[in-house]
Amino acid sequence: MHVLDIFRFCPVCGSDRFTEHNEKSKHCDACGFTYYLNPSSATVALITNPQGELLVVRRKKNPAKDTLDLPGGFCDIGETAEEGVCREVMEETGLKVTRADYLFTVPNRYLYSGMTIPTMDQFFRCEVEDTSHVHAMDDAKDAQWLKPEDIRLEDFGLTSVRQGLARFLQEK
Repeated sequence: MHVLDIFRFCPVCGSDRFTEHNEKSKHCDACGFTYYLNPSSATVALITNPQGELLVVRRKKNPAKDTLDLPGGFCDIGETAEEGVCREVMEETGLKVTRADYLFTVPNRYLYSGMTIPTMDQFFRCEVEDTSHVHAMDDAKDAQWLKPEDIRLEDFGLTSVRQGLARFLQEK
């Protein structure tokens, strides 16, 4: 189901004449309002320890429950991407990010509550205060350090994370 399919009535005037304008928008023929669906902002953290191992987490919830992932998640309203990645790393691993450098983005489609949400996943290379005190928390079932040669992309459940991780490993 396209996420715009659930919007049957215009949010401005309540008319049921709220129809598909194009792939990314709906238009109200009654009041003229057009709603554009833009991607949600999400972040992904690439964190390595002094041994060159990458921090990965196991997803506690769907989508892709029990598969590997990288720390990250959706940005909150009023939050920068840098603030979002720092908050998500803290929530999922207990690690405090001291530096977050933007690397690249990967567009994605994220299944949530039966709807496919378009996202723009922003990848950051992050440095943390202390790599020795990792604790899986929040959406992370567990956390571990993997040597680059032990990383198998097929173990990661989200398409954008596989794509971003492949790019990161290739450029490394």
